[in-house]
Amino acid sequence: MPYPTLLIIDDEPQIRRAVRHAVERDIVTVVEADSGRTGIDMAASQHPDLIILDLGLPDATGEEVCREIRGWSSAPIIILSARHTDQEKVRLLDAGADDYITKPFSSDELRARARAQLRRAKLAPRDESKAVEVDGLVIDMTKRSVSRNGQEIRLTPIEWALLRAFVSTRGRTLTHNQLFAMVWTRGEGDPQQNLRVHVANLRRKIERESLRPRLIITEPGVGYRFADAPRDARE
Repeated sequence: MPYPTLLIIDDEPQIRRAVRHAVERDIVTVVEADSGRTGIDMAASQHPDLIILDLGLPDATGEEVCREIRGWSSAPIIILSARHTDQEKVRLLDAGADDYITKPFSSDELRARARAQLRRAKLAPRDESKAVEVDGLVIDMTKRSVSRNGQEIRLTPIEWALLRAFVSTRGRTLTHNQLFAMVWTRGEGDPQQNLRVHVANLRRKIERESLRPRLIITEPGVGYRFADAPRDARE
């Protein structure tokens, strides 16, 4: 297996150092760029397994860099920025980013999100012939079945479509619009309201505690993320 390579694109040396220290247990090779243009060139030449991208670059916006790289690279991109409006998060995720963390950031959270993105990239494309097991659930895409402790959990067609969308992108944050487009073919109605109702119903069926979800994680104002491994319910 090739060792994972991380590309950090950030013009602040202290932030690059903090990111490097946060993920060094999981990343063997770290390359750094202090501008958008250099970051794009290094993404093309170094073929990183993961990219952590700051928005406040001196020569280009983070969104421009994200769109450029996403045009020819499938490497996961985690946005790191002090800006944290919901609208901006949605715009960056729609531009091709896979996740978004705001400064100041927790080293533990950054490391966990980086691991999740590396796992997702390693498994892509998802092999739907194999059942997925997470937090006691067994999800069989081929048989369209979900069970816990041998007991079948019955889902409606929309709940199944939601679960399939979550599982196929687990570890990645999906905006309301992205998730809505994956489930509702005609795209009618309010995405947030429709999702709120059906996600709540799905949580009641698959979560151990629907009011303290460990699998379907809400990213406030942005969308949802299906956990690769369940977080502690107290988080």
